[in-house]
Amino acid sequence: MKDYNPRGLTPQQVAESRQRHGDNVITPPKDDSAWKLFIDKFRDPIIQVLLFAAVLSLAIAFVEKNFTESIGIICAIILATCVGFWFEWDAMRRFRRLNQVNDDIPVKVVRDGAVCEVPRRDVVVGDVVCIESGETVPADGELVEAVSLSINESTLTGEPSVDKTTDEAHFDAEATYPSNVAMRGTTVVDGYGRMVVTAVGDRTEAGRVTEQSTIESDEQTPLNRQLTRLSRLIGKLGIGLSCAIFCVMLGKALFAGHLLEGDWLQISQHVLHIFMISVAIIVMAVPEGLPMSITLSLAMSMRRMLKTHNLVRKMHACETMGAVTVICTDKTGTLTQNKMHVDELVCYDELPEQAFDELIALNSTAFLDAEGKIIGNPTEGALLEWMRSRGVSYEQLREGAKIIDRLTFSTERKYMATIIESGLSGRRILCVKGAPEIVRSMSLPDGRDEEVQTRLLAFQNRAMRTLGIAWRECTEEDALQAVEAGGLRFAAVAAISDPVREDVPAAVARCLGAGIAIKIVTGDTPATAREIARQIGLWNDAVDGEHNHMTGTEFAAMSDEELLERVGELKIMSRARPLDKQRLVRLLQQRGEVVAVTGDGTNDAPALNFANVGLSMGSGTSVAKDASDITLLDDSFASIATAVMWGRSLYRNIQRFVLFQLTINFAAIVICFVGAIFGTDMPLTVVQILWVNIIMDTFAAMAMASLPPNPEVMRDRPRPRNEFIITPAMARTLFTCGGVMVVVLLGMLFYWSFGSGEMTVRELTLFFSTFVFMQLWNMFNAKGFETRHSVFKDWHGCREFFLILLVIAVGQVLIVEFGGAVFRTVPLSWGEWAAVIGSTSLIAIGGEVVRTLGRRRRAR
Repeated sequence: MKDYNPRGLTPQQVAESRQRHGDNVITPPKDDSAWKLFIDKFRDPIIQVLLFAAVLSLAIAFVEKNFTESIGIICAIILATCVGFWFEWDAMRRFRRLNQVNDDIPVKVVRDGAVCEVPRRDVVVGDVVCIESGETVPADGELVEAVSLSINESTLTGEPSVDKTTDEAHFDAEATYPSNVAMRGTTVVDGYGRMVVTAVGDRTEAGRVTEQSTIESDEQTPLNRQLTRLSRLIGKLGIGLSCAIFCVMLGKALFAGHLLEGDWLQISQHVLHIFMISVAIIVMAVPEGLPMSITLSLAMSMRRMLKTHNLVRKMHACETMGAVTVICTDKTGTLTQNKMHVDELVCYDELPEQAFDELIALNSTAFLDAEGKIIGNPTEGALLEWMRSRGVSYEQLREGAKIIDRLTFSTERKYMATIIESGLSGRRILCVKGAPEIVRSMSLPDGRDEEVQTRLLAFQNRAMRTLGIAWRECTEEDALQAVEAGGLRFAAVAAISDPVREDVPAAVARCLGAGIAIKIVTGDTPATAREIARQIGLWNDAVDGEHNHMTGTEFAAMSDEELLERVGELKIMSRARPLDKQRLVRLLQQRGEVVAVTGDGTNDAPALNFANVGLSMGSGTSVAKDASDITLLDDSFASIATAVMWGRSLYRNIQRFVLFQLTINFAAIVICFVGAIFGTDMPLTVVQILWVNIIMDTFAAMAMASLPPNPEVMRDRPRPRNEFIITPAMARTLFTCGGVMVVVLLGMLFYWSFGSGEMTVRELTLFFSTFVFMQLWNMFNAKGFETRHSVFKDWHGCREFFLILLVIAVGQVLIVEFGGAVFRTVPLSWGEWAAVIGSTSLIAIGGEVVRTLGRRRRAR
């Protein structure tokens, strides 16, 4: 930097810079207030239909002076909204505890010729900042001094170690960020340096990325789209049936002459009565229990997913995971362990093993803490871990020897050299390690050039970092003179990699088998990205080629129209910059994909925010977590596959409750419709209807929500984006079961009504019990929807489901036996109970037979 002043800024310049460029604070995303979270619950389309039904019901209630139905609907609304609000608020509180940001970390700066410490928030543009190993870079800046400087840029690019230099001759042309630039939020892993701050706060790269991560996405969740369509359908059907009943009853009254008799007051009261009955149909058409079922299902999934290391912050993210068609994942820390590991070490010198260990232990500045965590350069730490895994103590070797002189690693030299006084032989030894081609150029000829070159090429093709290790005895010269003298004995080549997590290949196979495409987006090199993709089973050299891979530079150079044709078959994007991932997500969504994004770095935040589901890592940056919907506490890709299974199972459970609920509504509406035409009133009291519509629906919601996730759903393809929640198979089941119920129940009504004129309390009690037990047994048909096995299988895994059914059955028996005048019931005999329960069970048995025959037919 030409205008660099090594004395730093004066107090006056600091104040002027802060006035002009602001504080070094990234504006944090605002958490939704409790009130906003609660109000958002009322944006649910089914809740809005329920609110409309509640208004109509209240209108009827004021006329008829009976508020039971209105109270029931209002209770359903309050329960559904309050449960949803509580679980999301609880998740937000958990997240706040997980994610705390501190801008008061001290930073060393040069001001007015002296080095001092200031809080990170007080760093300004123009400050000269001193950075060294273990420290986090506080702002964006240009390096003016770099000694053996290596920076972990994984929070921005995914690269765990990038060498930095101020020498233009050694700049890396392929680097994501220039070799003489340090970025806010990255970490110094080795060496030290000085930089002049060029951007602070929101104007840093991390700040711009954070801004994109807080922009609200207008992408609607798949479940909300489905519920919007369902609510419109219910509204149209309800209004249509209401109008039909109004016209039929009005026509019937005119034909019978009822509207031609009496004064206008009597006529208007009769018309109002007809109108009230038709409006009641709209109220009856609304599935009051559906919001509760969805909320309970989502809430229970949130709690259960937490046990599988998925901290869900937004309830609908549970279900959206089941609709995912594409997963865009980063590499470092998600697919790999983010921990350098010696994969192989090949020796070329007959040096005693203990002497070789001494070369490695002394020619290193890294350490391992008590838990084995690497402190210092990750590559050097990997060599120390390799020693420890063999039972060798590098600490004892260091204590027994003495370091005479050292040349630290630098981008310019590409090697590190240390002169030691050996604790084993007492001789003075020069230890060298670095880029194999550099180290071999300083070594004595050994006739193994071709062999070593072949081995190095094989390691590099597997995306491994390679280190050459050499040594020789030396005299009193310093380290630089000793290295320049050459004559080294080439001892070994170490191949070091960031290993793939053990559970990732199986998890990737599960996702691919479920029809979900996976795309790796990383800041690493193309070779490394392809090798990782190969190891996890995503890349096949025989099939995949350049059309499946592109770099961030190529991606940025292409128009959206060109990329829309490419992104579908894309598997890898290497050398990607932060906003490349976000653009990729938007393009995939334009193609109709439902996109999940994984990431742990600041660079991932914009994509996490705009994705249909953003999944951050528990060990990731605060910016990434703030932008995400789900946090993977164990940082494991396997948890993503588990979340997909949960999401698909959850959606299936919601479909099952929709099927169950609409079957009840269908039967009740048809009976009311036929009753209105033939003059037969619905033989259920308001209290009985309250038991059926609210209490039983709530239990049914709990039963469906309690069903465990089914691994079988991972054998299905992702459901079409525009598929209606009521599938043709559901419609067939709904009308078949509902039709059977209507025939049986109307048959009972007409048989008793036309047989003896007026039904007795015992007959009404039998009708009430038959109606309830029909719904109870029909829950087995709902449970068996889209399953590949018997509905009566897995009693242990579904014990909550069967327990809830038992509670409903016992509750119905108690109501009948002891309800008396309140429920308008009389006790039934054992024979009558056996007849009711046995005859209604044919609905479940018949459904199981039909499903079994269907499975056998498909198996052929």
